[in-house]
Amino acid sequence: MRHKKDFIPAMGYDWLTGFYDLGIKLFMPEKKFRTRLIDELQPASGETILEFGFGTGQNLILVHERNAQTTLNGVDIDPKVKAIADHKINKLGYHLPLDLYDGKTFPYGNNSFDKVFSSLVFHQLDTASKQSCLKEIYRVLKPGGILVIGDWGKARSGLMRFAFYAVQLTDGFKITNDSVKGLLPLYIDQAGFKDVTESGYINTTIGSYSYYRARK
Repeated sequence: MRHKKDFIPAMGYDWLTGFYDLGIKLFMPEKKFRTRLIDELQPASGETILEFGFGTGQNLILVHERNAQTTLNGVDIDPKVKAIADHKINKLGYHLPLDLYDGKTFPYGNNSFDKVFSSLVFHQLDTASKQSCLKEIYRVLKPGGILVIGDWGKARSGLMRFAFYAVQLTDGFKITNDSVKGLLPLYIDQAGFKDVTESGYINTTIGSYSYYRARK
């Protein structure tokens, strides 16, 4: 059996995981940033879509509610957030399969998905893990498939840079340094994606949340 790679929990510490949804509501413009994420994804009927790092399941729920004619899957490394997400999804009566993985290889074949999206995951990965996960996303996307990422980007002002220290204190300065430098688009490009763009951003109380799109 493969050894599961160490990971940073959703709020930096395992004991805070249960407060993740509350933290998002308190510190993020939740409806605004999630709606924009799904607008960027543009879920279409008949598409197969994967969320990398499904967390507590809220994004998958909203994508399903936007278009129930998509086939959705989620993959994450953290069994604690999976339990939270399973509870929320089952309570709503939705069928949204959630899978755990070992931090290395996704449990899907090559060219499996039309689109892959992710939110607030990559800033918690070290550089090597970012690169490895982007290669896995590239592998499981179909040719011409779309990648959409929402995550912390380079601060748009001195105030946003100061605000982002709150995230760095929780998730670690070394891990989040790539976000400070705005390096995620470079890593997406290096993984083989085309048409890499930052399509927009939203300033929040804890930093600048950016949207990235790319194509396999």
